[in-house]
Amino acid sequence: MGHNEFAQFCSFAAATASDSTSVTCRAIYVGGTGTLVISKDLTTAGVTFTGVPTGTILPIDIEQGRIMAASSATGLIIMS
Repeated sequence: MGHNEFAQFCSFAAATASDSTSVTCRAIYVGGTGTLVISKDLTTAGVTFTGVPTGTILPIDIEQGRIMAASSATGLIIMS
């Protein structure tokens, strides 16, 4: 039998896509299907994740990055 390892997170917070609000997290939960545009800092253009399905946890380590306003995914929760 295989062994599954799960990341442990100590804090959770709802996130709203914004071009000016910085976020720090180790993962993002997507509650509603859509596009997620992530920038690694406050100055770079974002990278687009297209068609992220409901219930996905993206293991994205962001330090003072942004979830851009162009994101259409909903129910976003940042976890660290």
